[in-house]
Amino acid sequence: MNNFFENKKILITGGTGTFGKAFINKILQTNIKKVYVFSRDELKQWEMRIKKIDKRLCFLLGDVRDKERLYRAFERIDYVIHAAAQKHVPSCEFNPFEAVKTNIIGAENIINAAIDRGVKKVLAISTDKAVEPVNLYGMTKGCMEKLFINGNNYTGENNTSFSCVRYGNVIGSRGSVINAWKNAVERNISISLTDPRMTRFWLTVNKAVDFVIYALMNMNKAEIFVPKLSSMNLINLANIFTNNDDTKILITGRRNGEKLHETLISKYEMSNTIKINKDNKEFFVIYQTLEDKINNETLLEDKHDIFNFDYDEYTSENNDQWINIEEMRKLL
Repeated sequence: MNNFFENKKILITGGTGTFGKAFINKILQTNIKKVYVFSRDELKQWEMRIKKIDKRLCFLLGDVRDKERLYRAFERIDYVIHAAAQKHVPSCEFNPFEAVKTNIIGAENIINAAIDRGVKKVLAISTDKAVEPVNLYGMTKGCMEKLFINGNNYTGENNTSFSCVRYGNVIGSRGSVINAWKNAVERNISISLTDPRMTRFWLTVNKAVDFVIYALMNMNKAEIFVPKLSSMNLINLANIFTNNDDTKILITGRRNGEKLHETLISKYEMSNTIKINKDNKEFFVIYQTLEDKINNETLLEDKHDIFNFDYDEYTSENNDQWINIEEMRKLL
């Protein structure tokens, strides 16, 4: 890993978020030359600056909506991780224009700035909600994926590479139901659960960071990397916080734009997907066409253990890998 990052400069948008902080802590363990934190919240940048003192760390105030700011920020940058987004589902539903400006227009700005500034690789962070979306957040992230994957058609001689990583809920991230339930327990009030049948994919922030770094190092262009994740019923998660006391769980009904189960790979995408077991990692790579899949499958035969899988689609309900209550207690 050190050889990959040696004397390189990397920039992460949305770098003061849960993922960004963990990513920066990890990447500073390499011999990276410079790490640029790009975000619009000066207070969070200041708090991060005084907690993490490293001469390689540089803080840039800016918004992905501002194309000119990105052009200046991307000068002489080797790699970009795009993690900035409007992420809260109800907030995006109520403020749809703002979600579009950040998640879609912001993605276009990232792509144009990266190509024109000669960035080598750009990896965007997506979500399971982008697959067959029913809410605006998912729709904007689905558009973001399409923009990044097809942004490879615009690179010309600069040959910037664009790919995506798509995963599920990060345990303990800002806005997570876990944090909301912790706060409810501390206030001695009932926790709210929209539907007891609901399932979700879960991963730790450290696993998310490791997978993103792995994808950045191994991406070519136009791939969507998807880790093999574990699922959990939300009612089981709720029982961890209530000690199996159902009287402390308030069933509120599903919110606008909320799915019963999430999907990481759709039926449409399955035919273009390779499942790989390599470097102690089990993951999927989604290609845009069957031809791309076949070509890459041939190229990867000597380097990867490629095997067939039986999913019609990969959802948090039909998953064959589940987290039990004791395992989740340890993760929490």
